[in-house]
Amino acid sequence: MLSRTASNLFWTGRYIERADFVARLVEATARLASLPSTYGGDPTAWTGALAAAGAAAAFAKTGAEPTDIAIAPFLTVDPASPSSIHSCLELARNNARAVRTALTREVWEALNGAWHEVERFAGPRLSRVRLDDLLETVHRAVLAFEGAAHRTMLRDDAYWFLQLGSAMERADNTARLLDVKYHLLLPRDELVGGSLDHFQWVTILRTVSANTAYRWVYRDTVKPWLVADLLIFNTQMPRSLASCYEEIDGLLDRLGKGSGRRGPAHRTASAMLLGLRNTDIDAVFASGLHEFIGRFLADNNRLGAAVAEQFLF
Repeated sequence: MLSRTASNLFWTGRYIERADFVARLVEATARLASLPSTYGGDPTAWTGALAAAGAAAAFAKTGAEPTDIAIAPFLTVDPASPSSIHSCLELARNNARAVRTALTREVWEALNGAWHEVERFAGPRLSRVRLDDLLETVHRAVLAFEGAAHRTMLRDDAYWFLQLGSAMERADNTARLLDVKYHLLLPRDELVGGSLDHFQWVTILRTVSANTAYRWVYRDTVKPWLVADLLIFNTQMPRSLASCYEEIDGLLDRLGKGSGRRGPAHRTASAMLLGLRNTDIDAVFASGLHEFIGRFLADNNRLGAAVAEQFLF
């Protein structure tokens, strides 16, 4: 496969996954921010959403007040925002169009249809009803894309690169979400374990569709270290860091067998997976969750560079 084709497929997977994450993040943030303060409502939730999406600096450049009225459109339909759902789907569509023949008709139609559906919501004002409709549209579109890819694409390099991009982006998103909660969201005058802290951890579970999984695994009330354990180490949880890296390691192995060679990307992914397997949540909290996540994000970025060097250039 040509490196340019591999790159387009890899980034299609990443941008689709990013659009899905931003939609989940906005949905959970809107729910948290709308609660009365006595039940965990948080006026800082929207600035936390910007941080989780990596969009705080870009939003600051707009000069707008950091309110839900400004932030929700910025994260969803603003074409000038590099992290918006609109921008992510547009970039995914552009990458997919460049390698149209590597995709099945069903995959292309799902992605192309998703972009056109989101285009209908463009505009400076976004009511709560229209926001809910937009997010539901994105959820359906991403599921349609993933289902079409799973059910219609050959299990060859095209499929593996698409899935590799998705898995790497998913790991990055989960790590950033955990870090923002632990380091930024809880106001200084709120107690750890208080009502606001509890609802923020519940919101994280909702963002990654893990409420039911948490109850099944731990049979306990929501506790920060158990949420972190689920989203870092539990390989049954598809959005956990460990689950993502098991998938990444397997995908790179398949790509290595196809090309007949292994390289720095394989070594980096294997080392990260081994590190996750040899660590537990007690060790993470003893050394600091923020520090652990910082190292993970740096390593994930290093893997991205290794994948680019080995396959995409």
